[in-house]
Amino acid sequence: MTTTFATSLLAWFDAHGRHDLPWQASLQPYPVWVSEIMLQQTQVATVIPYFNRFMARFDTVVDLANADLDEVLSLWTGLGYYARARNLHKTARLIRDQYQGEFPNTLPELNALPGIGRSTAGAIAAICFGVHAPILDGNVKRVLARAFLIDGWPGQGETAAKLWAQAETLTPTLRVGDYTQAIMDLGATLCTRSQPKCEQCPVRTHCLAYAEGSTDAYPGKKPKRVKPTRKTHMLIVKTLAGRFRLSRRPEQGIWGGLYCFPEIEEDALPSALDSVPASPVRLPQLTHSFTHFHLIIEPVLLVVADEQQIPSLAEDIWITPDEQDRYGLCRPAQILLNQGH
Repeated sequence: MTTTFATSLLAWFDAHGRHDLPWQASLQPYPVWVSEIMLQQTQVATVIPYFNRFMARFDTVVDLANADLDEVLSLWTGLGYYARARNLHKTARLIRDQYQGEFPNTLPELNALPGIGRSTAGAIAAICFGVHAPILDGNVKRVLARAFLIDGWPGQGETAAKLWAQAETLTPTLRVGDYTQAIMDLGATLCTRSQPKCEQCPVRTHCLAYAEGSTDAYPGKKPKRVKPTRKTHMLIVKTLAGRFRLSRRPEQGIWGGLYCFPEIEEDALPSALDSVPASPVRLPQLTHSFTHFHLIIEPVLLVVADEQQIPSLAEDIWITPDEQDRYGLCRPAQILLNQGH
């Protein structure tokens, strides 16, 4: 069955797979790596313009390594999950400094790089170097769970182990790079989360969920939890000349390494405003949702004569709204700057 599954899938890929994605132009490790990182938690249609802008600016991994992190974060702004961008930059510098600008070509070396897990390492190794390596991204998990009736949420250890074992068994030794792209394409275009196009699927005769009419039941859903809500204030300090103060966030935590308006909790707000020679104006609140919680932001605007009227940290910046594209800004900061307060 393994050979037949791969053969059927590859025949479909040759005729109907996606062959014109921008990172497929050369199948060199650098663009494949960048695309794989961007595609984590993000749809292809969203990634393509970001990828094109990123590669236009950073033509090689050494160009990326030599760049300032702020510029990398600026080009990443809007994709979310900013740890991906920071790890991309760290890995580029490791490849420049430890591998003379050339990607390592073994699974252990790839897997050891920041932000590259087992599946991403497998994709790079298989597509770029022809290494026999399974992958297990979200699309592949869905294909395998349905084809082999692997029950349970893929994020659970036991379910993940079964999926990895099946992926290992199915991955062929020949045309491993094409197979890797084919099974990702299958999940992205036919074996979709809702309304899968089973009648067009090249491996439907191997699919146990299709045979019993239960594709909607696989893969298992993540156990539901109610998202908590947290409330915070953002202090917007603006000079009469129209410049705004932004502070860099810590690398760990939400919006890591990005510039944002300083967060202040409700009970700390009075003392924070005591020494400021300006009257605070409360602005309409906005809500920003993360994977694990909702954040309600209540902005407070302070207008001061100039930058010397309020204490600043060494890493703080003062910018006009027109200058925001030069820096990596958190999404709420972009929204508030563009509101023109």
